[in-house]
Amino acid sequence: MNQSVRNTLRVAALTGVVTIAITAQPALAADTTSTLSSSATVTADCTVSTTAVAFGNVNATLNTNVDSTGGISVTCTNGTAWTAKANAGGGTSATITDRRMMSGLEVLKYGLYTDTNRTLVWGDGSTGNGVTITGNGTGSAQASTIYARVPSGQTAAKAGSYTDSVTVTVSY
Repeated sequence: MNQSVRNTLRVAALTGVVTIAITAQPALAADTTSTLSSSATVTADCTVSTTAVAFGNVNATLNTNVDSTGGISVTCTNGTAWTAKANAGGGTSATITDRRMMSGLEVLKYGLYTDTNRTLVWGDGSTGNGVTITGNGTGSAQASTIYARVPSGQTAAKAGSYTDSVTVTVSY
């Protein structure tokens, strides 16, 4: 080592001057947090659809009942209790226990039931007005068969196309 470098090192050592190599250091990161809230309210909801009762050709002079079926399908939010009711229909002087299809002014009596034996009249559940259909929603459609009957012995019925509309109400 030459004399000049040695003298520089001596001076640096005596004066306390030290050269430190500086290298790039990563910057220290700071963290901060917050929360993002999410919320929703699942509301009770139901829908109902129907499948018509079609009796086809009826010979009212025979002593034989004419049976058919229709249906309802109720879809409700999971866990939602529901009740399906039926009114008397639109036939002249119809009641829940004595429904009436009409062809002009002509009447053809029929009934709607919740059982295959056609003994439990489907109605609104009020005293003497038939039974209701009940369920508890699953989020999927729940089907119920509606059993129908045109009772025999309606010999006064004239030829024609008879119709009626029953209002189905689902309460939940």
